[in-house]
Amino acid sequence: MSVPYGAGPVAFVFPGQGSQYVGMGKALFDVSETARQVFKRADEILGFALTRMCFEGPEQDLNDTINAQPAILTVSIACLDVLRERWQAMGQVIAPQYVAGHSLGEFTALVAADVIDFENALVLVRERGRLMKENGTLRPGGMLAVLGLDKDVLEALDRATELARARGATRVVRLPISIASHSPLMARAAAQFGEIVARLPLRQPRIPVVANITGTILTSADDIRKELADHILKPVQWTASVVEMVARGSAEFLEIGPGQVLSGLIRRISQDAHVVTLNDREVARVLTPSPSG
Repeated sequence: MSVPYGAGPVAFVFPGQGSQYVGMGKALFDVSETARQVFKRADEILGFALTRMCFEGPEQDLNDTINAQPAILTVSIACLDVLRERWQAMGQVIAPQYVAGHSLGEFTALVAADVIDFENALVLVRERGRLMKENGTLRPGGMLAVLGLDKDVLEALDRATELARARGATRVVRLPISIASHSPLMARAAAQFGEIVARLPLRQPRIPVVANITGTILTSADDIRKELADHILKPVQWTASVVEMVARGSAEFLEIGPGQVLSGLIRRISQDAHVVTLNDREVARVLTPSPSG
């Protein structure tokens, strides 16, 4: 599998909630034993048929944050493992300068950077989803993706959709997420999750991680632990993260995981960015032999 990007430094980016869809990962599962092993491990670790839920739904269950989070992580890691296997077989060395993920995707980035094992990350995001779901039942809400407004303006808004558009937002998208993550409404879940993170064994990252809540570069386990402690509570500064990576030389981005949400966002954020979408269907398509004749 030849990756169509330039010779400059590359960043791997991983999607978060909102990228899930019924059927995700199925095409990759059908053509790759490496992918099948990732799904098998996920089912064994979680103790239920996550694979079947990814492939068959029902959609309502897959969209539930307690399921969506481990499902997206699993599909993303399946994509990453298959890509790495393929690149190695072709003698290609694809070493990212940075890794980053949007919200939940940051945990995939931590697996990619060898900060945490897939198995531990899977249990962690399942618990993250459980805490967020419980909190969301007590304090219901939702989430928006907003482009084209400064951070200070966004923080001053109340009726988010109408006011963001009135203030000049270039794009406002309601996400298929049933909770108000990354907001003060998640204070209870954030405190409980922070206690878990405090006990979590983390390794020094082999690849620098770009932080969600600050847009800065994290190069130590201690910095990552501090980031994760506030991860549910504070907004995702995705624009700042992309701008930081581009400013440091990473104008080539590979989006790895289901969907192509981040690819569109990155193109809107930076005209200097070149993005390649390597979602589960695209990776499976490249692996599938062409019909003869």
